[in-house]
Amino acid sequence: MSFVIAAPEYLASAATDLENLGATLHAADVAAAGPTTQLLAAGADEVSTAVAALFGGHARAYRALSAQAAAFHAQFVQALSGSAAAYAAAEAANASPLQLLEAVINAPTEAALGRPLIGDGANGASGTGANGGAGGILWGNGGAGGSGAAGQAGGHGGSAGLIGTGGTGGLGGAGAPGGTGGTGGLLYGNGGVGGQGGAALAGINGGLPGHGGTGGNAFLLGNGGAGGPGGTGLVGANGVNPTISGQAGTGTAGSPASATNADVTAANGGVGADGGLGVTGGTGGAGGTVDLSGSGTAAGGNGGTGGAGGNGGAGGHGGGAFGSIGSPVGSIAGGNGGNGTIGAAPGGAGGAGGQGGQAIQGVGGIGGAGGGGGAGGTASGAGSFNIGNEAGNGADGGAGGNGGDGGGSGLGGAGGSGGLLIGQVGISGAAGPGGLGGPGSGGGALGTGGAGGIGSGPGSSDGLNGANGTNGAHGTSGQNG
Repeated sequence: MSFVIAAPEYLASAATDLENLGATLHAADVAAAGPTTQLLAAGADEVSTAVAALFGGHARAYRALSAQAAAFHAQFVQALSGSAAAYAAAEAANASPLQLLEAVINAPTEAALGRPLIGDGANGASGTGANGGAGGILWGNGGAGGSGAAGQAGGHGGSAGLIGTGGTGGLGGAGAPGGTGGTGGLLYGNGGVGGQGGAALAGINGGLPGHGGTGGNAFLLGNGGAGGPGGTGLVGANGVNPTISGQAGTGTAGSPASATNADVTAANGGVGADGGLGVTGGTGGAGGTVDLSGSGTAAGGNGGTGGAGGNGGAGGHGGGAFGSIGSPVGSIAGGNGGNGTIGAAPGGAGGAGGQGGQAIQGVGGIGGAGGGGGAGGTASGAGSFNIGNEAGNGADGGAGGNGGDGGGSGLGGAGGSGGLLIGQVGISGAAGPGGLGGPGSGGGALGTGGAGGIGSGPGSSDGLNGANGTNGAHGTSGQNG
């Protein structure tokens, strides 16, 4: 068997170039023949005559060698041109009558068995998912499977004959698997490579990518085909900010209480209801009042805490404490103002601090502590009533939600089995790349701090400072692709 591959057009071109080169050298040789072979002596003396004769002899010897080289060059050009013509004639003969002969040989087997005796199988048409044709019974490779339309699997590669390689599986349509590689030759041949899985597409196969096709199997001698790579996943969804819901309710007021020569504390105000995402929480209920006679002590109820929501709910007022005019020994403390609530949604403002309880009669009680909150009143005093000193800071807006995870990648196809006698198992296909994560949503606006609580009632100390508003909550993450 010859392992020489010839291109007739290149051989003919090389022969033409060599012929042109020989003509150029011959023209130069003819031009130099007269001045070199007929050299005149420089003088009439014997030395000049001998020198001229010596150089003339060298010129004639060169002319003889040049003639021999020109003859060899002409023979080489003729041989090269003849070879090019012979190869061209062989190709022409193979292109017409031999192909007709092949068709005559394959016609009976195609009619009886549906496959040729010699030759490769036909490829499946693109976009149809058609299977590749089988190779020739004696010799021939299987045809490649056609690619599938959206949601359609790729065509299977055709099987080889006695000797040959299985066809490659077709590319799967969107969300569909790739085609299986064809089986290698019965005597010798490798299995075909599996087709690539289709990329993910919304609305097809649940948005999942197709898996790669399985590699074709070898039979006796040969390696199994490699599995096809999996399809590409979808891009993840965008992050989403929380939605706004309804308004929260107000907490209930505390119950009043009374006692004589005893320490009594009135009931605290009820807690304000929690607000939904982005909604103001309910206002805390007012603390209960205390009616005291004698020398005992009493404290008004604390205001309820505002509910968690968009803006914090205002704290409840502290309960009032009323002492007997005839009992100056008793000490009465106003109830503490309720704390402002935490803004739960992004951009929620802190709740206003509750007002401190009031001591109206008897020896003045201690002013209630200002509720937690943001911006409060300025420090000032009038008589024996004390006001909260400083404002709290506003709460920061919550961070935007994270983008959703990208869609999963398609599974690679399994490698084909190796030959029964000699051969290796095919390599499994690589998984397709996963989809990209979605962009995160924007963060909420900066929250406004709640107002500081007001201390009220006779006493010697100022009301406490309003507490800082709390940061808004983060947005929720987006759904996965």
